[in-house]
Amino acid sequence: MLEKILPEKLYKILAEKINFKAVNEIRLRADKPIILNVNGKICFVNENGATTKLDNALYSSKIMIEDVIFRASECSIYSVNEQIKRGFIVTDEAVRIGIGGNLIEENGQIKTMTNFCSCNIRIPHIIKNCSLNAYPFLVKDDKVENTLIVSPPGAGKTTFLRDFVYQLSLRELKYNVLLLDERGELDSGINSLYTDKISFSSKKVGFENGIRSLAPDIIVTDELGQEEDVEAIRYANGCGVKILASTHCDNIETFAKKPLFQQILKEKVFKKFVFLSKRNGPGTFEGVYDENFSRVYR
Repeated sequence: MLEKILPEKLYKILAEKINFKAVNEIRLRADKPIILNVNGKICFVNENGATTKLDNALYSSKIMIEDVIFRASECSIYSVNEQIKRGFIVTDEAVRIGIGGNLIEENGQIKTMTNFCSCNIRIPHIIKNCSLNAYPFLVKDDKVENTLIVSPPGAGKTTFLRDFVYQLSLRELKYNVLLLDERGELDSGINSLYTDKISFSSKKVGFENGIRSLAPDIIVTDELGQEEDVEAIRYANGCGVKILASTHCDNIETFAKKPLFQQILKEKVFKKFVFLSKRNGPGTFEGVYDENFSRVYR
């Protein structure tokens, strides 16, 4: 997966001296030390593996960063320009590479990004059964409740969503599930006979087209963050489609006050809320709440 895009020396260290399964992120910044997120802990990397000491840490360069982005684009930056305009590239293996550089705007529209100076390589993980603590509260009599996964960035929302879809398939519930994979990373590792996918579409367009053309029973999508995302959720709910989605927030109390969600909270569109944190590492399960934000499981 990563051998195609990382410098050979760095990949060899990661493969031989660090447990890849524990690496969540690799951050490269021009002329600064390479930084790893390993099980939620930040460290450097040297010839011997992960380290908390800056001494002998390996540094990245602008050329290294440009090379990673070039390889991730399969040697054609132009072919992934639509993704680059949104600040990231997603590889075929669902590795998401966030990019820092100079945004070029014209008449208020982003045209491209140049002068790449940093990248954040987020490594997808398949953690089977990570949704099982919450599963009995989200599925009643084999019927899925509208559910929103709430957590800070990097706390396991996408991993939870993947496993939940896997659990539905494992139990042969035979729901038609539509993955609305706006960033191209949600689908990694999901193997279900009953799953369709729409990638790199806005939620508004994806929900409307998906419901019309694929007739899903359930739509699974990641990272609600805009007004049109919320309107897409209301639209799907009005069509009788069940929804499993996620959003960023540090805690459930702050989420309950976010202006963006007040209308659907008032309408009680979501029946369950799952809160994840990084308290004991990414994916720490903090509890399930009902539509009134009463805790139903801890």
